[in-house]
Amino acid sequence: QQISWTPLLVLGYLFYLLLGAMVFHLLEKQAETHFRDQFQLEKLKFLQNYTCLDRQALEQFVQVLMEAWEKGVNPEGNSTNPSNWDFSNSFFFAGTVVTTIGYGNLSPSTVAGQIFCVFYALFGVPLNLAFLNQLGKGLNAHLLTLERWVQKPGRAQVQYQFSILAIFLTIGTLLFLVFPPLVFSYVEGWSYGEGFYFTFITLSTIGFGDYVVGTNPNKHYIPIYRSLTAIWIVFGLAWLALVFNVGADLMERFLQLKWHKSELSLAEGATTKLEDEPEQPRIHIPS
Repeated sequence: QQISWTPLLVLGYLFYLLLGAMVFHLLEKQAETHFRDQFQLEKLKFLQNYTCLDRQALEQFVQVLMEAWEKGVNPEGNSTNPSNWDFSNSFFFAGTVVTTIGYGNLSPSTVAGQIFCVFYALFGVPLNLAFLNQLGKGLNAHLLTLERWVQKPGRAQVQYQFSILAIFLTIGTLLFLVFPPLVFSYVEGWSYGEGFYFTFITLSTIGFGDYVVGTNPNKHYIPIYRSLTAIWIVFGLAWLALVFNVGADLMERFLQLKWHKSELSLAEGATTKLEDEPEQPRIHIPS
């Protein structure tokens, strides 16, 4: 009888979520409390320095800042800040919609823009998936070509596939995960760790929105900077999606292999037990 490994996968998935929740709770809760207390202390100091203001007026101003941030307006700087909806930034936003990244730092504020965004995503997300699928097929074709190129007599097929996978992972890691953080660190002023964090969070379509390129009002960006970033995101998504698919396939095969081995051991144990038991007398029942 075949044993289903689906319940084990469900339990493992839930356990992984619980583990992540526990770790994030332990790592971030104390820091959040510290920042919250520090913010309240800064507000108190501000009221003490500017006695003409009361707490209610300060809270109203903080609310104005929060609303401005939610509408995509950076409170830093002045009215000369570049627009969030010029063509380059709009192109970048359109890319975050169809790729389902959704940073959350910018969203349509007009009713017409919100309605258009719904229908744009309704058709754009499947179109993006079809495009990434076709792009993945092209990458697979190049991988097969590379496999035939490096294939030499006398080597096992597993060695071919392993070498091709290693080359694919190495080149992709350099192009999409190692070199881009260097560029972002130089342009945005981030550390390399922050740039790498942004790179992975973006290409995995998690998109927290805590780090977004081209949003610092104190920096001057070239007009096509965010457009080029959007193109990099598309190709990086295709590569990382293939990596995730390979990882998921290997995990499924590993689980199936483990269950297959357990089934074989159970079957062998049952056979051994039957062989060790003495043969019982059989009763013939006439029909």
